[in-house]
Amino acid sequence: MKRKMTLKNIARELGVSISTVSKALKNSNEIGAETIERVQAFAKLYNYRPNNLAISLKNKRTNNIGVIIPDIVHYFFTTVFRGIEQYSKKHGYNVIACVTDESLEREVVNMEMLANGSVDGFIMALSAETQKKNHFDHLKRINELEIPLVLFDRVTDEIECDKVLINDREAAYNAVMKFIENGRRKIALITTEDYFSVSQGREAGYRQALESFGLPVDEALILKLPFMDLDEILINTFFDSQDIDAVLCVNEIFAIHSMNLVQKKGVNVPEEMEFIGFTDGILSKYAKPGLTSMAQHGFQMGEIAAKMLIDRIQSGLSEKEEPCRTEIIESTLIERESTINAIPVL
Repeated sequence: MKRKMTLKNIARELGVSISTVSKALKNSNEIGAETIERVQAFAKLYNYRPNNLAISLKNKRTNNIGVIIPDIVHYFFTTVFRGIEQYSKKHGYNVIACVTDESLEREVVNMEMLANGSVDGFIMALSAETQKKNHFDHLKRINELEIPLVLFDRVTDEIECDKVLINDREAAYNAVMKFIENGRRKIALITTEDYFSVSQGREAGYRQALESFGLPVDEALILKLPFMDLDEILINTFFDSQDIDAVLCVNEIFAIHSMNLVQKKGVNVPEEMEFIGFTDGILSKYAKPGLTSMAQHGFQMGEIAAKMLIDRIQSGLSEKEEPCRTEIIESTLIERESTINAIPVL
Protein backbone atom coordinates (compact mmCIF):
# COMPACT_ATOMS: atom_id res chain seq x y z
CA MET A 1 0.00 0.00 0.00
CA LYS A 2 1.31 3.43 -0.92
CA ARG A 3 2.28 5.45 2.14
CA LYS A 4 0.07 8.45 2.82
CA MET A 5 2.10 11.64 2.63
CA THR A 6 1.83 13.86 5.72
CA LEU A 7 3.25 17.20 6.82
CA LYS A 8 5.70 15.31 9.00
CA ASN A 9 6.89 13.19 6.06
CA ILE A 10 7.40 16.25 3.86
CA ALA A 11 9.30 18.08 6.62
CA ARG A 12 11.60 15.11 7.18
CA GLU A 13 12.32 14.64 3.48
CA LEU A 14 13.10 18.32 2.91
CA GLY A 15 14.95 18.87 6.19
CA VAL A 16 12.69 21.66 7.45
CA SER A 17 10.26 22.03 10.36
CA ILE A 18 6.64 20.91 10.18
CA SER A 19 5.48 24.48 10.79
CA THR A 20 7.59 25.65 7.81
CA VAL A 21 5.87 23.08 5.58
CA SER A 22 2.44 24.12 6.85
CA LYS A 23 3.12 27.80 6.24
CA ALA A 24 4.67 27.16 2.83
CA LEU A 25 1.59 25.26 1.68
CA LYS A 26 -0.49 28.30 2.70
CA ASN A 27 1.83 30.72 0.84
CA SER A 28 2.68 32.49 4.10
CA ASN A 29 4.79 35.63 3.71
CA GLU A 30 6.86 34.36 6.66
CA ILE A 31 8.44 31.79 4.35
CA GLY A 32 10.85 32.56 1.51
CA ALA A 33 9.67 32.13 -2.09
CA GLU A 34 12.27 29.46 -2.81
CA THR A 35 11.17 27.35 0.15
CA ILE A 36 7.50 27.75 -0.77
CA GLU A 37 8.21 26.59 -4.31
CA ARG A 38 10.26 23.60 -3.13
CA VAL A 39 7.66 22.48 -0.55
CA GLN A 40 4.71 22.88 -2.91
CA ALA A 41 6.52 21.04 -5.72
CA PHE A 42 7.33 18.13 -3.40
CA ALA A 43 3.74 18.01 -2.10
CA LYS A 44 2.39 17.97 -5.63
CA LEU A 45 4.83 15.26 -6.74
CA TYR A 46 3.71 12.96 -3.95
CA ASN A 47 0.04 13.89 -4.26
CA TYR A 48 -0.20 15.35 -0.74
CA ARG A 49 -3.77 16.09 0.33
CA PRO A 50 -4.59 17.86 3.60
CA ASN A 51 -7.00 16.22 6.02
CA ASN A 52 -9.99 18.41 5.26
CA LEU A 53 -12.05 16.97 8.10
CA ALA A 54 -9.34 17.77 10.61
CA ILE A 55 -8.95 21.26 9.15
CA SER A 56 -12.66 21.95 9.32
CA LEU A 57 -12.77 20.79 12.94
CA LYS A 58 -9.70 22.85 13.73
CA ASN A 59 -11.15 25.98 12.16
CA LYS A 60 -14.49 25.62 13.91
CA ARG A 61 -13.69 27.86 16.86
CA THR A 62 -15.88 28.07 19.94
CA ASN A 63 -13.70 30.55 21.83
CA ASN A 64 -14.16 28.28 24.85
CA ILE A 65 -11.38 26.68 26.91
CA GLY A 66 -11.94 23.61 29.04
CA VAL A 67 -10.18 23.66 32.42
CA ILE A 68 -10.06 20.42 34.42
CA ILE A 69 -8.68 20.60 37.96
CA PRO A 70 -8.44 17.99 40.73
CA ASP A 71 -10.27 20.03 43.39
CA ILE A 72 -11.46 23.51 44.30
CA VAL A 73 -10.58 23.30 47.99
CA HIS A 74 -6.82 23.46 47.45
CA TYR A 75 -5.75 27.12 47.38
CA PHE A 76 -3.16 26.46 44.70
CA PHE A 77 -5.65 25.18 42.12
CA THR A 78 -8.04 28.08 42.71
CA THR A 79 -5.25 30.59 42.11
CA VAL A 80 -4.21 28.80 38.91
CA PHE A 81 -7.82 28.91 37.74
CA ARG A 82 -8.03 32.65 38.40
CA GLY A 83 -4.90 33.19 36.32
CA ILE A 84 -6.33 31.13 33.46
CA GLU A 85 -9.67 32.91 33.58
CA GLN A 86 -8.23 36.42 33.70
CA TYR A 87 -5.86 35.90 30.78
CA SER A 88 -8.49 34.07 28.72
CA LYS A 89 -11.13 36.77 29.15
CA LYS A 90 -8.65 39.47 28.10
CA HIS A 91 -8.11 37.55 24.87
CA GLY A 92 -11.74 36.82 24.07
CA TYR A 93 -12.05 33.28 25.44
CA ASN A 94 -14.56 31.86 27.88
CA VAL A 95 -13.58 29.24 30.46
CA ILE A 96 -15.58 26.08 31.19
CA ALA A 97 -14.39 24.54 34.45
CA CYS A 98 -14.74 20.93 35.62
CA VAL A 99 -13.58 19.35 38.87
CA THR A 100 -12.50 15.70 39.04
CA ASP A 101 -12.35 15.30 42.84
CA GLU A 102 -9.17 13.31 42.20
CA SER A 103 -11.14 10.69 40.21
CA LEU A 104 -9.89 9.16 36.95
CA GLU A 105 -13.44 8.33 35.90
CA ARG A 106 -14.62 11.91 36.37
CA GLU A 107 -11.55 13.17 34.53
CA VAL A 108 -12.38 10.93 31.55
CA VAL A 109 -16.08 11.87 31.58
CA ASN A 110 -15.34 15.60 31.79
CA MET A 111 -12.84 15.43 28.98
CA GLU A 112 -15.10 13.39 26.69
CA MET A 113 -18.03 15.70 27.38
CA LEU A 114 -16.06 18.80 26.39
CA ALA A 115 -14.20 17.19 23.49
CA ASN A 116 -17.42 16.95 21.43
CA GLY A 117 -16.87 20.43 20.03
CA SER A 118 -17.62 22.46 23.16
CA VAL A 119 -14.07 23.78 23.57
CA ASP A 120 -11.06 24.67 21.45
CA GLY A 121 -8.56 23.15 23.87
CA PHE A 122 -7.85 21.96 27.39
CA ILE A 123 -5.83 23.05 30.41
CA MET A 124 -5.61 20.50 33.20
CA ALA A 125 -3.77 19.02 36.16
CA LEU A 126 -3.93 15.25 36.44
CA SER A 127 -6.08 13.69 39.15
CA ALA A 128 -4.56 11.57 41.91
CA GLU A 129 -6.18 8.43 40.55
CA THR A 130 -4.94 9.11 37.00
CA GLN A 131 -1.36 9.25 38.24
CA LYS A 132 -1.80 6.31 40.60
CA LYS A 133 -3.17 4.05 37.85
CA ASN A 134 -0.83 5.52 35.23
CA HIS A 135 -3.79 5.65 32.84
CA PHE A 136 -3.58 8.20 30.04
CA ASP A 137 -5.66 6.73 27.19
CA HIS A 138 -8.14 9.63 27.32
CA LEU A 139 -5.30 12.13 26.90
CA LYS A 140 -3.85 10.15 24.02
CA ARG A 141 -7.25 10.33 22.28
CA ILE A 142 -7.20 14.11 22.65
CA ASN A 143 -3.78 14.13 20.99
CA GLU A 144 -5.09 11.97 18.15
CA LEU A 145 -7.95 14.41 17.61
CA GLU A 146 -5.37 17.23 17.52
CA ILE A 147 -7.16 19.14 20.26
CA PRO A 148 -4.60 21.38 22.00
CA LEU A 149 -3.76 20.41 25.56
CA VAL A 150 -1.69 22.11 28.27
CA LEU A 151 -0.84 20.22 31.47
CA PHE A 152 0.16 22.14 34.58
CA ASP A 153 1.70 21.18 37.94
CA ARG A 154 0.80 17.47 37.82
CA VAL A 155 2.15 16.31 34.49
CA THR A 156 3.38 13.14 32.79
CA ASP A 157 6.06 12.36 30.22
CA GLU A 158 3.64 9.87 28.65
CA ILE A 159 1.76 12.67 26.87
CA GLU A 160 3.30 14.98 24.30
CA CYS A 161 1.82 18.41 24.92
CA ASP A 162 2.66 21.86 26.26
CA LYS A 163 3.33 21.96 30.02
CA VAL A 164 3.90 24.51 32.76
CA LEU A 165 5.20 23.70 36.24
CA ILE A 166 7.69 24.62 38.91
CA ASN A 167 10.96 22.76 39.37
CA ASP A 168 9.79 20.70 42.35
CA ARG A 169 13.19 19.16 42.88
CA GLU A 170 14.93 22.53 43.02
CA ALA A 171 12.25 24.01 45.29
CA ALA A 172 12.59 21.20 47.84
CA TYR A 173 16.38 21.42 47.60
CA ASN A 174 16.26 25.14 48.44
CA ALA A 175 13.87 24.54 51.34
CA VAL A 176 16.14 21.90 52.89
CA MET A 177 19.18 24.14 52.40
CA LYS A 178 17.31 26.83 54.35
CA PHE A 179 17.06 24.38 57.25
CA ILE A 180 20.73 23.45 56.95
CA GLU A 181 21.76 27.11 56.92
CA ASN A 182 19.78 27.47 60.15
CA GLY A 183 21.84 24.72 61.75
CA ARG A 184 19.27 21.94 61.44
CA ARG A 185 20.57 18.41 60.88
CA LYS A 186 17.66 16.07 61.70
CA ILE A 187 15.38 17.09 58.86
CA ALA A 188 12.18 15.15 58.21
CA LEU A 189 10.02 14.96 55.09
CA ILE A 190 6.24 14.50 55.19
CA THR A 191 5.03 13.65 51.73
CA THR A 192 2.42 11.69 49.77
CA GLU A 193 2.68 8.37 48.01
CA ASP A 194 5.20 8.08 45.18
CA TYR A 195 2.79 8.11 42.23
CA PHE A 196 2.43 11.91 42.39
CA SER A 197 4.83 13.62 39.99
CA VAL A 198 5.20 16.60 42.34
CA SER A 199 5.92 14.37 45.35
CA GLN A 200 8.57 12.47 43.40
CA GLY A 201 10.34 15.71 42.50
CA ARG A 202 10.17 17.13 46.01
CA GLU A 203 11.49 13.97 47.62
CA ALA A 204 14.35 13.92 45.10
CA GLY A 205 15.24 17.52 46.03
CA TYR A 206 15.11 16.67 49.74
CA ARG A 207 17.50 13.76 49.26
CA GLN A 208 19.81 15.76 47.01
CA ALA A 209 20.16 18.60 49.52
CA LEU A 210 21.05 16.25 52.38
CA GLU A 211 23.54 14.34 50.25
CA SER A 212 25.16 17.48 48.86
CA PHE A 213 25.86 18.66 52.42
CA GLY A 214 27.14 15.25 53.51
CA LEU A 215 24.15 14.42 55.72
CA PRO A 216 22.81 10.86 55.73
CA VAL A 217 19.33 10.20 54.31
CA ASP A 218 17.49 8.50 57.18
CA GLU A 219 14.50 6.67 55.72
CA ALA A 220 12.87 6.71 59.15
CA LEU A 221 12.60 10.50 58.81
CA ILE A 222 10.43 10.24 55.68
CA LEU A 223 6.70 9.86 56.34
CA LYS A 224 4.50 9.02 53.34
CA LEU A 225 0.80 9.63 53.84
CA PRO A 226 -2.15 8.75 51.60
CA PHE A 227 -3.09 11.84 49.62
CA MET A 228 -4.74 14.46 51.84
CA ASP A 229 -5.36 11.80 54.51
CA LEU A 230 -4.35 13.15 57.92
CA ASP A 231 -3.83 9.87 59.74
CA GLU A 232 -3.62 11.13 63.33
CA ILE A 233 -2.18 7.92 64.76
CA LEU A 234 0.48 7.65 62.05
CA ILE A 235 1.56 11.29 62.39
CA ASN A 236 1.61 11.12 66.19
CA THR A 237 3.70 7.96 66.15
CA PHE A 238 6.10 9.54 63.65
CA PHE A 239 6.86 12.55 65.86
CA ASP A 240 6.97 10.51 69.07
CA SER A 241 9.45 7.98 67.70
CA GLN A 242 11.88 10.28 65.85
CA ASP A 243 14.37 12.95 66.89
CA ILE A 244 13.50 15.83 64.54
CA ASP A 245 14.52 19.48 64.43
CA ALA A 246 13.03 20.52 61.03
CA VAL A 247 10.19 19.33 58.81
CA LEU A 248 9.58 19.84 55.09
CA CYS A 249 5.99 19.10 53.99
CA VAL A 250 4.81 18.72 50.40
CA ASN A 251 1.70 20.81 51.03
CA GLU A 252 0.56 23.39 53.53
CA ILE A 253 -2.16 21.20 55.05
CA PHE A 254 0.36 18.57 56.14
CA ALA A 255 2.66 21.32 57.42
CA ILE A 256 0.12 23.25 59.47
CA HIS A 257 -1.48 20.14 60.94
CA SER A 258 1.92 18.75 61.95
CA MET A 259 3.04 22.10 63.34
CA ASN A 260 -0.11 22.38 65.49
CA LEU A 261 0.35 18.80 66.69
CA VAL A 262 3.93 19.24 67.91
CA GLN A 263 3.07 22.53 69.60
CA LYS A 264 0.38 20.72 71.58
CA LYS A 265 3.12 18.32 72.67
CA GLY A 266 5.05 21.27 74.07
CA VAL A 267 7.53 21.73 71.20
CA ASN A 268 8.53 25.36 70.53
CA VAL A 269 8.30 26.41 66.87
CA PRO A 270 10.70 27.52 65.45
CA GLU A 271 13.20 27.37 68.30
CA GLU A 272 13.12 23.58 68.67
CA MET A 273 11.58 22.54 65.38
CA GLU A 274 11.21 24.45 62.10
CA PHE A 275 8.60 23.92 59.39
CA ILE A 276 8.41 24.70 55.66
CA GLY A 277 5.47 23.79 53.41
CA PHE A 278 4.50 24.22 49.77
CA THR A 279 1.77 26.42 48.23
CA ASP A 280 1.87 29.66 50.29
CA GLY A 281 -1.90 29.88 50.59
CA ILE A 282 -4.18 31.63 53.04
CA LEU A 283 -3.63 28.90 55.65
CA SER A 284 0.12 29.58 55.59
CA LYS A 285 -0.37 33.31 56.15
CA TYR A 286 -2.73 32.96 59.10
CA ALA A 287 -1.21 29.92 60.84
CA LYS A 288 0.26 30.42 64.31
CA PRO A 289 3.16 30.85 63.82
CA GLY A 290 3.01 31.87 60.18
CA LEU A 291 4.24 29.07 57.91
CA THR A 292 7.38 29.59 55.84
CA SER A 293 6.43 28.40 52.35
CA MET A 294 7.71 27.62 48.90
CA ALA A 295 5.41 29.74 46.73
CA GLN A 296 4.30 28.00 43.53
CA HIS A 297 2.94 31.20 41.92
CA GLY A 298 -0.35 29.64 40.87
CA PHE A 299 -1.78 32.80 39.29
CA GLN A 300 1.28 33.21 37.09
CA MET A 301 1.16 29.52 36.21
CA GLY A 302 -2.47 29.93 35.13
CA GLU A 303 -1.67 32.93 32.95
CA ILE A 304 1.20 31.12 31.25
CA ALA A 305 -0.91 28.00 30.69
CA ALA A 306 -3.68 30.07 29.12
CA LYS A 307 -1.23 31.92 26.88
CA MET A 308 0.36 28.66 25.72
CA LEU A 309 -3.03 27.18 24.87
CA ILE A 310 -4.43 30.26 23.13
CA ASP A 311 -1.22 30.66 21.11
CA ARG A 312 -1.53 27.02 20.07
CA ILE A 313 -5.20 27.44 19.12
CA GLN A 314 -4.61 30.60 17.12
CA SER A 315 -1.59 29.20 15.29
CA GLY A 316 -3.72 26.32 14.02
CA LEU A 317 -0.74 23.99 14.47
CA SER A 318 -1.10 20.77 16.43
CA GLU A 319 1.53 19.32 18.73
CA LYS A 320 2.61 17.16 15.79
CA GLU A 321 3.21 20.21 13.63
CA GLU A 322 4.82 22.56 16.16
CA PRO A 323 7.16 21.24 18.88
CA CYS A 324 5.72 21.21 22.40
CA ARG A 325 7.17 23.48 25.07
CA THR A 326 7.62 23.14 28.81
CA GLU A 327 7.69 26.36 30.83
CA ILE A 328 9.38 26.21 34.24
CA ILE A 329 8.35 28.81 36.86
CA GLU A 330 10.87 29.54 39.60
CA SER A 331 9.47 28.98 43.09
CA THR A 332 10.12 31.51 45.86
CA LEU A 333 10.83 30.97 49.55
CA ILE A 334 8.42 33.09 51.61
CA GLU A 335 9.87 33.33 55.11
CA ARG A 336 7.55 33.55 58.11
CA GLU A 337 7.75 32.70 61.79
CA SER A 338 7.99 28.89 61.45
CA THR A 339 11.69 29.27 60.59
CA ILE A 340 14.37 31.39 62.23
CA ASN A 341 16.66 33.85 60.48
CA ALA A 342 19.51 32.14 58.63
CA ILE A 343 22.80 31.69 60.43
CA PRO A 344 26.17 30.84 58.88
CA VAL A 345 26.67 27.15 58.11
CA LEU A 346 29.41 25.70 60.34
